[in-house]
Amino acid sequence: MNHVEHIGIAVKNLEVSVPLFENLLNAKCYKQETVESEKVITAFFKTGDAKIELLQDEKGDGVISKFIERKGEGIHHIAFEVENIRNEIARLKQAGFTVLNEEPKKGADNKMVCFLHPKSTNGVLVELCEQIIPGL
Repeated sequence: MNHVEHIGIAVKNLEVSVPLFENLLNAKCYKQETVESEKVITAFFKTGDAKIELLQDEKGDGVISKFIERKGEGIHHIAFEVENIRNEIARLKQAGFTVLNEEPKKGADNKMVCFLHPKSTNGVLVELCEQIIPGL
């Protein structure tokens, strides 16, 4: 794994949370997008070498809403950039980690992603992400 790519934070309302984080981080939100496969709307901020990703449930009945119901708003996951997501999935499975989606899927911010089950990572939802390179 190369480095921490971003920290995902579950929020109820991006209209409230984006200005709050712009003030907190002294940085503008550089991208908002909907990720259909995850039913979320995301907002990204650059913070040094890493990013902050705010996640709002798109329709109020998805995983982010369920997370907020159980735990409240706050840190949802930590994401690590990898060079080859398929190789990392194989390596981590071999090491005994539980992969939630063995086939990488398109995530936010032009990335292919997969997640590791928190039960195999001391309660932390870990995301692996690989930059999509256009034309490959």
